[in-house]
Amino acid sequence: MKPVKNILVIRFRRVGDAVISSVICSTLRKTFPNARIDYVLNREIAPLFENHPDVDNVITFSREEIKTLPVYLEKVRKTMKAGCYDLIVDIRSTLKTICFSAFSLATPYRIGKTKPYNIFLHNHRVNTAINGDEIERTLTILAPLEKNFQVQYERRFRLYVSEEEKAAFRKQMEYCGIDFAKPVVVCAVATRIPHKMWAAEKMAALLSRIVETFDVQLVFNYGGSKEELIAGQIKEAMGNNPRVFTNVKAETLRDLMALIANSDFFFGNEGGPRHISQALDVPSFAIYPPGAAKRIWLPNACERFLGIEAEDISEKAGNPALSYEEKFDFITVDEVWNRLHPALERMVAKGNRGV
Repeated sequence: MKPVKNILVIRFRRVGDAVISSVICSTLRKTFPNARIDYVLNREIAPLFENHPDVDNVITFSREEIKTLPVYLEKVRKTMKAGCYDLIVDIRSTLKTICFSAFSLATPYRIGKTKPYNIFLHNHRVNTAINGDEIERTLTILAPLEKNFQVQYERRFRLYVSEEEKAAFRKQMEYCGIDFAKPVVVCAVATRIPHKMWAAEKMAALLSRIVETFDVQLVFNYGGSKEELIAGQIKEAMGNNPRVFTNVKAETLRDLMALIANSDFFFGNEGGPRHISQALDVPSFAIYPPGAAKRIWLPNACERFLGIEAEDISEKAGNPALSYEEKFDFITVDEVWNRLHPALERMVAKGNRGV
């Protein structure tokens, strides 16, 4: 059996998808410790994986490159020619991503999902639609390797922030008024996709309970002008409480990682920032909208990583006759508070920086 020296993992899409899918890289690192692992990502996501021990090289594609087919195909061709890959793991296996295998038919292992259009390009196809969380589904794609290798599966997804990055952003937070003698809670009060956001009035009411009950500081995280407007409106609805900060701005993904790494807890809407917080081992509690099942999108759930969805509150929330809004309405301020309060108590009891 030819040794596996060069590996390509392909995972286009959003932040949360790329973060969770990094378990593939970690598993391959443990299984083939001397191999080079390249990770193909959307360019805007690449900074997440700087200094990641399980990724040797991040290969990026801009939006323009992906949209322009001749440019995209030429870059894929050059990537495969230069890489000399022994193993390709095409996590999404779309019509565009299978092009990587098309330009490297000599690669011994070309693994993808079972799709009707990739039968001649992926020589190992896997049905990943199993009854498990997103990590289990993602790792299933490596099953073909078990025939010839002892696959060392890794379920934890991790990101890494240097002490220098943390220290630099900590100074910025202090300049904005953060007192690190008190716990810091990063709050994702808005979402990129508007309908996935828990109602702003409910968020304001819940966050008001937090600052009334605990001597903590809330840092609102947001991306873009629309989310910034929502963050300002929620702060105003809370009476512009001085322990609520909207001026700590994470301009880049590395800034966001440093912000979360300098915090004691993450709370808010489910999404990429929540995945980042778990990858940095920061305790979290997230609100899951209808259609984003907690059993799938809260992998490795435990006392440290928590969340709530409508089905936690009522079996009626699973009724397909109900509208999206009706299902979301099951998640009330009281229901969230009853589950969140014990987690915040644990954080405060352990003390600042000691969660």
